[in-house]
Amino acid sequence: MEDFTLVIFGITSNLAQIKLIPTLYDLMAGKELGDKFSVVGVGRTQMDRPQFETYISQTLRAKNRHHTHSIEGAIEQKLFSHLSYLSANLTDASSYTALKQLITSKGHQNLMIYLATFPSLYGSIFTQLKQAGLTAEKAGTWTRILIEKPIGTDRTSARAMNTLLSEYFREDQIFRLDHYLGKETIQNILTFRFGNGFLEPLMNSEHIDHIQVTAAEDFGIGLRGSYYDQNGAIKDVGQNHLLQMIALATMDKPSVYNDKEITRERVKVLSHLIPDESSLVIGQYAGYTNEKDVSPKSMIETYFSFKTMLDNDRFRGVPIYIRGGKCLARTATEISIIFKNSPNVLIYRIQPNEGIVLKIKTKKPGHTTQLEDSYMQYCYPIGVDLPDAYEKLIVDALRGDQTFFNDANEVDAQWAFTDPLVAAKHDLTPTIYEPGSWGPADGFDWLEPSIAFCTI
Repeated sequence: MEDFTLVIFGITSNLAQIKLIPTLYDLMAGKELGDKFSVVGVGRTQMDRPQFETYISQTLRAKNRHHTHSIEGAIEQKLFSHLSYLSANLTDASSYTALKQLITSKGHQNLMIYLATFPSLYGSIFTQLKQAGLTAEKAGTWTRILIEKPIGTDRTSARAMNTLLSEYFREDQIFRLDHYLGKETIQNILTFRFGNGFLEPLMNSEHIDHIQVTAAEDFGIGLRGSYYDQNGAIKDVGQNHLLQMIALATMDKPSVYNDKEITRERVKVLSHLIPDESSLVIGQYAGYTNEKDVSPKSMIETYFSFKTMLDNDRFRGVPIYIRGGKCLARTATEISIIFKNSPNVLIYRIQPNEGIVLKIKTKKPGHTTQLEDSYMQYCYPIGVDLPDAYEKLIVDALRGDQTFFNDANEVDAQWAFTDPLVAAKHDLTPTIYEPGSWGPADGFDWLEPSIAFCTI
């Protein structure tokens, strides 16, 4: 790993607490960052060095469903040795002068900037970074920027955001992060499809009856009310996560296995997806309006389902059913490919019980011929910590590998697909559904995510 300084704007944000700080610890524990690096956390809160270390320590030990293992003191102390904190006003030039002095004092040549702050601040941050000389690259060094999805709130704002980014950075410097693209099973889809020849010839409309994509969670919005009540489920997971899943499951084989060709094939899929707005169903779990930072009169959706199709030669006529939601019966994110005239289903399970399985019919042991459902399965070991998606993507960004990041064209295609659905939902009233159910009735014949595989 090359030497670098990682600057995290918003080190005290919810994202940093839940994802980034635990990820830094895990990267340190896994010796993925080398020794020649520093991390500068930037926030508004006034903290001295002991207070900052206390904050990091408490964050690592806080209850976190994404980060459940114990914290080793020796690794924590080693992480502390690479950390610094700067209290800053992100609209004040003097803060960036202080930031430049702090970065220079570390002596590292390369710079990664992570924006874990409000998008409304991006313009000011970029301007101040440039004026402070922090966006310029010297010969043999690099400067890169990591930003989180969603990029914009619709196609128009996303285009404006990408235009803003292009004023300060080249496309090869910009890493638009959708953490689903860092998940092990998501990345394994390409290897499974194109590294094995036996199923790929069946991936077309001649053999596939339909495709189902589910992103179900059995919990509510938690402390994300201020964000969620402005955006809703379609923008939260439908515009990004679920579209990425469809793209990887249906894209053509890239001519070359590199970031540009893989992204180009994903964009082709997204550009040919046609949403059926008339099929859209939205729901809201009972009790949502009592959540923190949610309007008591909120009409935002916490559940959605709809049908789409791919307008290309390979999959034309194959319905794709999509659903996502909170407070549902089970947490499960998966792609199910249902074959024609057979009981066979190919399932890419993203979470939990990660794996790739083929549902088949087999004979039960015994003297009579009785059939049962069985699974041919590739599973990740239970009880073994897989690399977190953020770990993989941060390391990829530090290496300059954009394969599992979105480019501007991909973001544009995602919003071109999503905007008509968002417009259609404004004419609908969300159906109230009970937590623990599978959401409101939508007329689709959904497969219930199975718990029968990848359990050992």
